[in-house]
Amino acid sequence: MCQGTTSVVPKCRKINAGSQPLSKTLPRRTISPMNSISTSWIAWAVLSAVFAAATALLAKVGVAHVDSNLAMALRTSVVVVFAWAIVFALGERGVGALAEIRTLDRRTMLFLTLSGLATGLSWLCYFRALQLGPASRVAPIDKLSVPLVIVFAWLLLGEKLTAPAIVGGLLITAGAVVIALG
Repeated sequence: MCQGTTSVVPKCRKINAGSQPLSKTLPRRTISPMNSISTSWIAWAVLSAVFAAATALLAKVGVAHVDSNLAMALRTSVVVVFAWAIVFALGERGVGALAEIRTLDRRTMLFLTLSGLATGLSWLCYFRALQLGPASRVAPIDKLSVPLVIVFAWLLLGEKLTAPAIVGGLLITAGAVVIALG
């Protein structure tokens, strides 16, 4: 079971019999009280939600008069340029971050590649849904990813499944269904 700690990567039980948890291969970084605001996962999660809301609204307007696949490709291009700009501008080692790529093991590259493919597929589906339906109904259905993450994190990562997580996941699901059917 995952244990609540002040580290970025929680201690988790094994993913499957005979394999190591994902957290065993990740570096552990502790969070000190001095930098807790800038490293608060809650603050970053709230900002993510704000930007995700902006994304839905901006994408709905942007996809109105263009093929949804082209719209997704254009957005992805912006994301790629923006992500590399962040690496160079804010990275601890600047250009040295490129050298770090050569040191990444195959497992890390595999999971980052699979994550990228999943993101691309998610965005393809999301943009098509935005093109066909109202943003106010598409976005809540997209957020069904939250209860899915809760279940998959429990099954695959060994994270603890708590009563608040179950109730919250069910409420998110119910809310998405009510909004989608409304």
